[in-house]
Amino acid sequence: MKRVHLFTIIVVLLLYGKTSEACTGISMTAGDKSYIQARTIEWGGSNLESQYVIVPRNMTQTSYTPTGVNGLTFKSKYGYVGLAVVQKEFVAEGINEAGLSAGLFYFPNYGSYKDYDSKYNSTTIADLQLVSWMLSQFATVDEVVNSINNVRVVSIQNDENSSSSAIHWRVGDPSGKQIVIEIVDGVTNIYNNTVGILTNSPGFPWQLTNLNNYVNLHAGSAAPNLIDGMKLSPTGAGSGLLGLPGDYTPPSRFVRVAFFKATAPVLNTALETVNQCFNILNNFDIPIGTEFTKNEITDLPSATQWTSVIDLTHKEVYFKTMYNNTIRKISLDDIDFAKVKYQSHPLDKEKVQPIVDIKIR
Repeated sequence: MKRVHLFTIIVVLLLYGKTSEACTGISMTAGDKSYIQARTIEWGGSNLESQYVIVPRNMTQTSYTPTGVNGLTFKSKYGYVGLAVVQKEFVAEGINEAGLSAGLFYFPNYGSYKDYDSKYNSTTIADLQLVSWMLSQFATVDEVVNSINNVRVVSIQNDENSSSSAIHWRVGDPSGKQIVIEIVDGVTNIYNNTVGILTNSPGFPWQLTNLNNYVNLHAGSAAPNLIDGMKLSPTGAGSGLLGLPGDYTPPSRFVRVAFFKATAPVLNTALETVNQCFNILNNFDIPIGTEFTKNEITDLPSATQWTSVIDLTHKEVYFKTMYNNTIRKISLDDIDFAKVKYQSHPLDKEKVQPIVDIKIR
């Protein structure tokens, strides 16, 4: 009971934080057809104490519910690597040995699950554990689609405010197919994500419609214009994107990352594209101070706690953190998921950016 009580306290802090909803996701395909999915995760209230987890095949897990660790029990058909937040069970992003990748993105005030009912505990799974379930069970997006309605997704906060902590999910496989899963009023909606972009609220169809408001934007410079005999010319490069929203709201980030993706050149290799994703997502790092009043500012270096890039084709996980911008990699091909032990490790052993001195001779 002590563990469940601590869990409930942690989830309240996680899900009701003012800055818990600023995740930005992008996907890219390299010239060699390697498929990459990348994202940021933000929360400016305190350190999420994120960790990477290694989950072997045939490991049994049981989901939390609002009343304890008594929900769906599932055994992993596939081993996987995940990046977890708060505690190791809550995988926010990951990939399994078949190449399926999944991640959760906050969806506050728009998503709403079915009410928790203990008589369905055997098929009930906490929203924060749905990524783990998908990665452990399925090899393709189609398999996820065919099985998602077999589980009952609930929030651990079983009250009238639970919609403010809802989640939606991005799922992709090495074929390049990607979907968005959103649960609204207890109904599961699945959307093909052909644009390869995801942020937060409002819902995915609304975000796509909102892109039409920026139909005038384009790469390069705007053409000169003549107004009442006066020639108007761009003051510098990039004027074709004048009007691109620059704030950190989910709709603005959706539009901005969509145009960054659309204007990015297709690079030849997976590694080049991995670095390209990091470069694009650098534009979405949220500095502390932009989302807080003076009395709320924390001592975190950034609200963007980590950025991950996953190569689904070569089954590699790359990440960097707010404390350490050095890009680190985990290759699933180096892991024997039949023998490896279940384990978790902090993303940062030391909370300091390594500095390399250049010696002049």
